[in-house]
Amino acid sequence: MTSPVVAERHITAFLDGEDSPDILNPIHSTEVATQYGFRAALVGGVTTYGWMAPAILEALGERWLEDGWADVSFRRPIFPGDELVARVERGDDGAWQAAMINKDGERCIAGTVGLGKAPWLDELVLPARREAEERPATLPALTIENAPLGQDLRPLAVPLSREDAATWMRDKQHDDSAFWTGAAGRIHPGWIAGRMTPLLHHSYDYGPSIHTRSQVQHLAPAIIGQTPVFAGRFRETFERKGHRYAVVDGVMLGEDGRELARLRHTTIFQVAKR
Repeated sequence: MTSPVVAERHITAFLDGEDSPDILNPIHSTEVATQYGFRAALVGGVTTYGWMAPAILEALGERWLEDGWADVSFRRPIFPGDELVARVERGDDGAWQAAMINKDGERCIAGTVGLGKAPWLDELVLPARREAEERPATLPALTIENAPLGQDLRPLAVPLSREDAATWMRDKQHDDSAFWTGAAGRIHPGWIAGRMTPLLHHSYDYGPSIHTRSQVQHLAPAIIGQTPVFAGRFRETFERKGHRYAVVDGVMLGEDGRELARLRHTTIFQVAKR
């Protein structure tokens, strides 16, 4: 069976949590987002990346979840109520382009997806620290001066029961397919990418942040009902247009220690006010 040239999914954007400044990342609240010059709360980047998954799977098949990759950049903000089209299209060179497009034709998310090993996979620097550790009562504030360049972060264990997976799918993806929630349900790629922010918050405290890029390499079937560990190494930090960025390389480990995915997460951890 040949893959379709274009796979699409239409969705209306929504906030995947409470519109409150007291959440982990308050840029996803109206009160805080407007203080930074946005017209409304920002919808989470990994949430919208997750909305693209059905189109990616239609184009590339289920193999993508265990031997495939994605490299997507979050280029424009997405607000609640935006009408969106997730589109995956094969170019003349055979590469698959993935995008989340708003009603004005702007590519709010854009990147590439594929099967096999990503061209950037060997660039990731994996952490040596891989056993889950408890979060201390207090954490240092992350700054561009004290960023732990080249150092491992505190590994984070994240239980994902079948019940929790079903709730996450219902609230954040509006998708109750048994593929994600059944006895052998897969862990959703949006959930996997979304653990990198809590991983960084497991070692450092910082304020409103904006996710700018996700690179994810799936390596093996990731099944719900387990407690994977996410470990990472702080790769670099830099400043651009007043924003301060952090880049973290990470790995997702199953309960048996097997690598289920490798990731690179780029985020603005200190947002410049406009």
